[in-house]
Amino acid sequence: MADDLSFRDFTRGEKARLVALHARMAKRSMAGDTVDLSDLQRRVERIEKTAARRKNGK
Repeated sequence: MADDLSFRDFTRGEKARLVALHARMAKRSMAGDTVDLSDLQRRVERIEKTAARRKNGK
């Protein structure tokens, strides 16, 4: 997560999506070290960026 965000800065929907995405990343990583997680990481970063913009008022 971004350094200036806490879990309460996210909406309920964002929290649910973050939990689901992290679960998917955990499931993929169990398949091995060579599995690509970058698509899920980009989605998480996009959600974090939206929450940061909302928090900072931009």
